[in-house]
Amino acid sequence: MSTGMLVLGPVMEAWHPVLRALLLTALVVPLAVYVVVPRLIAAYGALTGKAKVSRRSPSTPGSQSCS
Repeated sequence: MSTGMLVLGPVMEAWHPVLRALLLTALVVPLAVYVVVPRLIAAYGALTGKAKVSRRSPSTPGSQSCS
């Protein structure tokens, strides 16, 4: 949040502080949720050696239906 304030500070210098906080929140939260956190989770998985787990259950030979 403070990095965003430093980057956007000159542009939003004359704005009301509440408006600045609102805009920064509207930018930082989606950026963190959709970009930063997924990359951190992937990096953590790569560092710990965990493979990506599939959500589908594996099919067993007897579970397939015959048509």
